[in-house]
Amino acid sequence: MNRDLRQLVFSVLLLAVTGACTHKPPVSVAAAPTAFGAAITEVSGGKQIAPSGALLDQPVVVQVNDAQGTAVSGAYVEFRGPVGVAFDPAAGLTDSSGQFTSKVSLGGAAGRYHFTAATRDKGGKIYELKLEAIALDYQQGLGRQLSQQYCARCHDPESTPERVSNMDNLATKPHAFSDGETLNRISDADLVSMISHGGAALNKSAEMPPYGYTLSKGDIQSLVAYIRAIADPPYPQKGLVYAKN
Repeated sequence: MNRDLRQLVFSVLLLAVTGACTHKPPVSVAAAPTAFGAAITEVSGGKQIAPSGALLDQPVVVQVNDAQGTAVSGAYVEFRGPVGVAFDPAAGLTDSSGQFTSKVSLGGAAGRYHFTAATRDKGGKIYELKLEAIALDYQQGLGRQLSQQYCARCHDPESTPERVSNMDNLATKPHAFSDGETLNRISDADLVSMISHGGAALNKSAEMPPYGYTLSKGDIQSLVAYIRAIADPPYPQKGLVYAKN
């Protein structure tokens, strides 16, 4: 093989190799809608709580309805959110029940993530559904674990297969940890005192037992951090990250 021929073969092989390395898969194009709705509503998956950077435990499910409230199959839905939030899939058409499902992963920063699901009517008008999820940092996540172990039985009215709520058996109904209307008005120091020494420490219900001998000071601070993170309305805590569009 002469020199010119060898050079030609080498060039062809190099082009083939580099072309294979830089080849990009085709970008998928969303299917065209076959129907249009006039409203979009949440079916399930809103207001979930997860560690920062994690996939939400449950997928977010939305439904498109027409003006009469009937579910619309084949309507286009698109999810959008702040940087760091991922949707799988981010867009597509509603199924035979008028619903669209997406798995949502939160960003790496702790805080409240606001995102939207949107659809359009035949005239192009946009209908949006605003959704929220809360991402916890390490301390808040530890507080959540402690809450589930020690607190949820009384402070959560909902029973689960793993835990039966005791709220109905108490003379004074405990506030849910998400009850910002009440708990946001209580200082961190008073929350620590109540958890450590029981409700009687702040002239509250004596049915709230003391946990100062069960939990460490760090554990109690983590519980307070968790209560602040999930408050509704949000607790106006300096430094809390709010991730928005």
